[in-house]
Formats: sequence, structure tokens, C-alpha cells
Amino acid sequence: MPSATVKSVGLIAKPRIDRAAKLVPELIAWLEARGIAVFLDEEAAGYAGRSPGLSRDQVAAQSQLLVVLGGDGTLLSAARASLGRNLPLLAVNLGGLGFLTAIKIDELYPQLERALHGDFRVAQRRMLHVELWRGERHIASHEALNDVVLTKAEIARMIDLEVHVDHHFVCVYKADGLIVSTPTGSTAYSLSAGGPIMFPSVAATAITPICPHTLTNRPVIVPDESEIQVIVLYNSPTYMTIDGQVGEILESGDRIVCRRSEHCISLVRPPDLMFFDVLREKLKWGER
Repeated sequence: MPSATVKSVGLIAKPRIDRAAKLVPELIAWLEARGIAVFLDEEAAGYAGRSPGLSRDQVAAQSQLLVVLGGDGTLLSAARASLGRNLPLLAVNLGGLGFLTAIKIDELYPQLERALHGDFRVAQRRMLHVELWRGERHIASHEALNDVVLTKAEIARMIDLEVHVDHHFVCVYKADGLIVSTPTGSTAYSLSAGGPIMFPSVAATAITPICPHTLTNRPVIVPDESEIQVIVLYNSPTYMTIDGQVGEILESGDRIVCRRSEHCISLVRPPDLMFFDVLREKLKWGER
């Protein structure tokens, strides 16, 4: 067998998964038997009895390939850790629905064998750049693979959000919240809120209201070169969440500015797996 072109692999694992307790030690042994250096995050190190592990940023910095064991949430975390590194991510579904983690456990070793020798197909997924402004003060910047979500921070209260696209006024949404989603994120929270499914390579961004008071408020798709600005109106306690994992409380008058990110992530995909195959399987669409 020819030597592998990939010499270092990082393992990022979801915590508290019974299957991972058996899989991680086996996978480490399989890689090390092939002369591959293995770097473990804290969860993977715990499964392998090699604690303490590394931070996910440290794992990404030392690896040529990231193997992500878990669900889409674990992959979103790994995507942030690999930001700007052009690092291929091989995501294995140990969770539930898993639109992004499309590789099954029984496919892991054949897919990984090919990936180690550079024989893999990569899907580039564009991210969303999100900025928070308070007056003229820049508060924070984030990169989202799926979405930025603005939701009410109190029970039984709607919030008021003023939306502009390329400095053109769209409307004021009175709703439980608002989702600004990438095509990758269109099958996440946006889908649950009635948003459209977008093909991953479509250059667009979706704006999806969550339970709007005005029933004619519908999801809107805009070009991904557009700048979307959302202003928090009145004294509506509002919470901003990036990819369901990073968030902060907003204040009245805060502006959230969303635009196409300079960053993409590289997802390793099985050569014979197409997007509509994933939709049919995950959403239980009918077969021919």
C-alpha cells in the first residue's frame, strides 16, 4: 500500500456518547498503526484514557485532517476551530439527524483510508460574517457556518426587529425572532421555522422570521453579496446566538450586520453521496 499523504489527524468528539467510548480507542490504534500522528481534543482524550487533551484550536493547528465524531453541533464547533486553516473535515454521524455529518460509522474506515491518501471529494461551504455594533462602537465579530439567530429573551414577549438589505428598508418584524441563514444552515433552525431549503452551492442568504405576528411575513432570499442589517427596537430583551453555540444579550438600538464571510470550510464527502440523497434520507422523502 502506498504511504499516506496525510501524516497528522485530529480527533474531535462529542461528549457523553456511548458508541464513542469504543470507537475512539479503536480509531486511534488504526491510525497509529499506519504511522499517523493523532491529536485529541479533551473529549476524545477522555474516551481514550489519555487525558488531558488539547483545545480544539490546538488540535486544528497541528493536523492535516480533522475527524469529527458526533452530530452537526460538534461539526459547527470544529468549523470554528479550523477557521482560516483550509483544513478538510471528515464528519462522522454519531448523533441524530446530522445533515452535515453525513458519513456513517460503517463508512468511516473506507472513507478515512481514501482521505489519508488524498483521494476524497471536498465540498466548500461558505460562512457568514456577523458583527455587533452598539452605537458607533464595535462590540463583537463572529463567523457562522449555519446561522445567526435573534430571539426573545423573556417568556411570552415578541421582539421588534428592523431589517435593511443593502441599506434599503425591508420591514419591521414583530415576531418571536429572526434567523439569518447560509445555504448550509437552511436545513437547520431555519427549516424548522418554515424557511426554504437551499442547495449548498447557491450564493444566497435566507432571512426567516420565527412565528411572525404579521402572517404575510415570509422568508426572503437575498444574494450573498448583500449586506443585511438588523436593528433591535424599543426595549425588547433580545438574545443573539451564533450557530446555536455562542451568544450574548443585546440592548435596544444594537445593530447586527451580516455579510458573506471570507472563510469557507472544507467538508469531506463520500464520492457517491449527493445533496438530494441526504435530503431523502434525513427528511424521509419518498423513494422512486
